[in-house]
Amino acid sequence: MWRYREAIPIQKDSNIVSFHEGFTPLLEVDFKGRTVFIKQDQLFPTGSYKDRGGSVLISKAKELGIKKVVEDSSGNAGCAIAAYCAKANIDCDIFVPEDTAAGKLAQIQFYGAKLNKVPGTREDTAKAVLPAARKDYYASHSWNPFFFQGTKTFAFEVWEQLGWSSPDTIILPVGNGTLLLGASIGFNDLWHAGMINQIPKIIGVQSENCAPLYRAFKENLEEIPKIERKDTLAEGIAIAEPIRGKQIIEVVKKSKGNFMVVNDGEIKIALKELCQKGFYLEPTSASAIAGIKKYLQESNPQETIVSVFTGHGLKTTEKMLKILNE
Repeated sequence: MWRYREAIPIQKDSNIVSFHEGFTPLLEVDFKGRTVFIKQDQLFPTGSYKDRGGSVLISKAKELGIKKVVEDSSGNAGCAIAAYCAKANIDCDIFVPEDTAAGKLAQIQFYGAKLNKVPGTREDTAKAVLPAARKDYYASHSWNPFFFQGTKTFAFEVWEQLGWSSPDTIILPVGNGTLLLGASIGFNDLWHAGMINQIPKIIGVQSENCAPLYRAFKENLEEIPKIERKDTLAEGIAIAEPIRGKQIIEVVKKSKGNFMVVNDGEIKIALKELCQKGFYLEPTSASAIAGIKKYLQESNPQETIVSVFTGHGLKTTEKMLKILNE
């Protein structure tokens, strides 16, 4: 992704922390005769697209001379920050909900980060990190703007891989919006530079069991509503209080996009179908696929649609085995 060096706000190349991540394949995947282009971001070094943001954010931390960072995560972002800190020789404390997938917990610890398991919800974890963030650099994938300067490269890669053109529509899973907002920044950068003549319509997919953005959008609410969060297979997007919620909704509206919800049954079906095509994904990734299937029922057959596999199935082995045993 550092092929787009001029668009990434790191001053000196010597501060770049990279595993040569990015430029993941953009494959054509068939959905009952309809082709959708899907970015294979489950193939990143730590197994999720969060490496885009992790590379840029920790490069900036290195540039600033930071010696220690803290981060809160439902798993994948914590893995990414821990990995890039390991390469940069920066100390790292990661806060996660206690029910985070065991594979992600092992990954974080093997990178050498200090793991802090927090009882309760994802929101409880976000609150628990704040005292630590008062004294150590907060490498937050949700708050820190440099993370989005990494995830915006998703848009640049799609543009280049589609022959220097913009898709009509992008369909992305959304919790805290780190990929959705990053993609929006990237396509807007391209538009302002005169590289594309349209911003793609953005479709955000949420789990029915945790869908505050969907509800705020559909009911045209000024504030993100308080919701009762229920357990969902899509743990990576189960964010009841997205801190950039208003910004996410504004971006989707501006793109003339929409929000959709999918239930756990639809996620399971989509997961099994894609795995049986040879793609091994974590269930959160399958939420976007379930959204694609719904979207295609009403879409223009001529539309160029792009989506993404956000995380690898090997990160959630217990959950995969449980679905298999059902």
